[in-house]
Amino acid sequence: MNLEKRSEDLARMRIAATSLGDMLLTSWDRDPHKLAIVFPDTSITYDELVGRVLARARGLWALGIRSRDHVGILMPSGVDFVISLFAVAMCGATSVLMNARYKPPELAYVTENADLVAILTNSEAADHVDFVTRLNQALPDVATAGTSPLALAAAPRLRHLVLFGGSTATGFTDETAFAAGIASVDTATIHAARLRVRLRDTCMILYTSGTSANPKGCLISHEAIVRETMNLGRNRWAFDSSDRIWSPMPLFHVAAMLAMLSAIEVGGTFYGQPHFDPGVSLRQIENDRVTMLFLPFVTFHQALIAHPDFEKTDFSSVKLMNSCFAFMPDAVGETYRRKAPHVLQCGTFGMTEASGIVTTGGYGMDPELGFTKLGFALAGIEVSIRDLETGALLPTGNRGEVLIRGYNLFDGYYRDPVRTAEALDVDGWFHSGDIGSLDAQGHLMFHGRFKDMLKVGGENVAAAEVEAVLARHPAVRLAQVIGLPDDRLAEIPAAYIEREDGAEATEAELIAFVREQIASFKAPRHIRFIDEWPMSASKIQKFKLRQALMAELGLSD
Repeated sequence: MNLEKRSEDLARMRIAATSLGDMLLTSWDRDPHKLAIVFPDTSITYDELVGRVLARARGLWALGIRSRDHVGILMPSGVDFVISLFAVAMCGATSVLMNARYKPPELAYVTENADLVAILTNSEAADHVDFVTRLNQALPDVATAGTSPLALAAAPRLRHLVLFGGSTATGFTDETAFAAGIASVDTATIHAARLRVRLRDTCMILYTSGTSANPKGCLISHEAIVRETMNLGRNRWAFDSSDRIWSPMPLFHVAAMLAMLSAIEVGGTFYGQPHFDPGVSLRQIENDRVTMLFLPFVTFHQALIAHPDFEKTDFSSVKLMNSCFAFMPDAVGETYRRKAPHVLQCGTFGMTEASGIVTTGGYGMDPELGFTKLGFALAGIEVSIRDLETGALLPTGNRGEVLIRGYNLFDGYYRDPVRTAEALDVDGWFHSGDIGSLDAQGHLMFHGRFKDMLKVGGENVAAAEVEAVLARHPAVRLAQVIGLPDDRLAEIPAAYIEREDGAEATEAELIAFVREQIASFKAPRHIRFIDEWPMSASKIQKFKLRQALMAELGLSD
């Protein structure tokens, strides 16, 4: 897309932001009998969704949930999750989306740090996780606390644990007790609370995955998430009510949240999964005739392609898909070009602090750019490349820190003014810590994280550069490069490799392969092979890889 055409498109854009609750009701008004949400075992129309949302909101109000209260949602992806999200918004309260993979210490931390007054969960197991057991481990006083309102020393503001799904547990408000409160609150009370919501009120708190430190709670306003949703789906990707948008990502992750809300905002249908299964995914794509694959991360793409049903799956309904990895491995790109040449691939760049997506591609651009670049900024969002040390604006093509400014930014890290001040400067720019560059058309290239920049004998080495070289080897499915402490060079590269099925490659062979293509000081000194990556919600946790190899080699910082 050229700059003149982009300017014309911007002039035509109109974005009328609303609250999250209003957004749902607007789509309900358009076509109440349309399918809104579909999961493999259940589906729900807009009329059914709104009815259940308002009933749940009445039950929350009966428990004493009020405007700006913080309510945790700890559930697997599913219709119940969506109902809870909108019900909290209808009350004017704030949803805190809790990672379903969190261990008890992480749950305890978020419960206290986010000042939760209630946690909504259910008896469905996610990835074989029993949420009741895990919450009891996180908050051991629950077993002896009696009925709500609770009074827990470890979480003094927490008054209610609500358990949907028909099960009962000590200290939890079960579904029967919750339903009894619904009759005491009329729907008009909920609508009055909804109408009092301001656009800059906090809609949700999304915790970043964290690396070696506790995760940070990003304050996302109604305006930020709703305008982001409208700008992305309605404008850049041209969604309408006929679209069927699919993502297997967990709904507590901002990427899946954007996919679901983008479908709702245009009155379309969202298709999801409680957990990712490539076989189920391929059946959904074909049987439900999905039109958009919201599939940001490389591991998901690779799993689909590796599945024996991939080649026979009909992709003819798909118009668009996205990815947000720094580069698309050649094997993945070539497979999609052959399998689905009609599908527009859009490279995407984003983060939780920016309500999801900052740059992405769209219709009208050279289709090949989607395989090599991460698109251009959404309307109303600025991207700037600055020198990390001086803050000076860098010329086109130069690498520096990616700074972001716009309506979509978070309003700070909850209860963390120090890290908020470090991330947001006085001019409103968010300092991402990512290394990027812009071409003459404003398309972004991602070159890694500054924390992933190794200092090898005084020379900068980007982990992403070495990973890209390793990925060209036919035996390598995925590579992750880390830095290890070294007495002489300060730091040396090392890599973990996931091999292609049936492929063989030795450590020495891969090191030699890298040395043939880039300077020898950038080549890994150690390579280890791995079958299962340590993951957060969606990202590989490099710090765990580093800890494991340091322990093996007997190294210390």
